[in-house]
Amino acid sequence: MIELSLVGIGTGNPDHLTRAAEAAIRAADLVLLPRKRAETRELLDLRAGICAGLLGAAARTATFEVPVRDPGAPYLDGVAMWHAAIAAAWRAAIADHLPQGGRVALLVWGDPALYDSSLRIAERLGAGGQAVSVTVVPGITSLQALAAAHAIPLTALAAPLLVTTGRRLGAEGWPAGIDTVAVMLDSSCAFESVDPRDVTIWWGAYLGMPQQALRSGPLRAVAASIRDARTLLRAQHGWIMDCYLLRRDAAPGPASGR
Repeated sequence: MIELSLVGIGTGNPDHLTRAAEAAIRAADLVLLPRKRAETRELLDLRAGICAGLLGAAARTATFEVPVRDPGAPYLDGVAMWHAAIAAAWRAAIADHLPQGGRVALLVWGDPALYDSSLRIAERLGAGGQAVSVTVVPGITSLQALAAAHAIPLTALAAPLLVTTGRRLGAEGWPAGIDTVAVMLDSSCAFESVDPRDVTIWWGAYLGMPQQALRSGPLRAVAASIRDARTLLRAQHGWIMDCYLLRRDAAPGPASGR
């Protein structure tokens, strides 16, 4: 039996860990650490640092190579094949380092339940015939960190909030009947595709980390500076994680480069 804990670890600040997250990491017989491209080494080091800080020399970790999604395949088909490949990488790492089964923790950036595929990948883990139980330890999401960094509420008074992706915003435009939209996973600055009239944006990258970057103000005034900042930061660090909130008819206020 594999007892898999998907542990939300927040958005880069070790202080984001809850007590439940710390307990799950301490209880694990093995912590899996994903390794992606060389330029994202910082993400691996941060997870390893969390384990070292909690467990010291007793930390038992194993890295696995994260497969690359085929960009040429239709999106949903490509994602399905990618998830299957990641599940196979998990399965191989567990078999190598914990052949008799046991408790495995996987540290998930943000929260396993919000625009993260860890739960869908975990469903595939038992495809090889081994019994797998899954526990989720929720973490701070990037949207929570974004609202805190800008000291704003995510929702307007008595109004709904829609959370979507940059892909959907760019392809479908502003959702009908909604005045506040939170956007994640936007690699192409889809905010530039919407009508900027009476729209305010609050954007943040590397939320909770020392290199945190924030911009806010009327979309018309700050869209270009956000794109420029995003390009520069990605070149500097080799990776970027960001999200933003768009709100129609919000009090415009001055543009900010905090």
